[in-house]
Amino acid sequence: MEKNRYSDAELSEFKALITEKINIAKAQLNSYQAQMKSTSQNDEKMISLDDGSITLEKESLNLYASRELKLIQNLEKALIRIENKTYGICRETGVLIPKARLMLVPHATLSIEAKNAQK
Repeated sequence: MEKNRYSDAELSEFKALITEKINIAKAQLNSYQAQMKSTSQNDEKMISLDDGSITLEKESLNLYASRELKLIQNLEKALIRIENKTYGICRETGVLIPKARLMLVPHATLSIEAKNAQK
């Protein structure tokens, strides 16, 4: 018989993985935010660099911070799906996303087949 959801034990395992990834992402986000603050405070000191370099660095840090924030939001949504016991179910096909995929991309909401069909 094919499973239609992950067991509570498996969901606990995923929850631990996702919680760890959230903590890592939050630490990285804090690092980017600190770098952005430091860059802003050091603008006057960075006269030797041209304005373009300073702007590029700020934009890069902003992009990285934005990506981390989006990852954190997606991981937090995954935790909600765990609580609802809908975690790991493909939102397109309704089948279980393979555990190996979820271990690599714990916030995935699509199976590989559904993801490829979107392209």
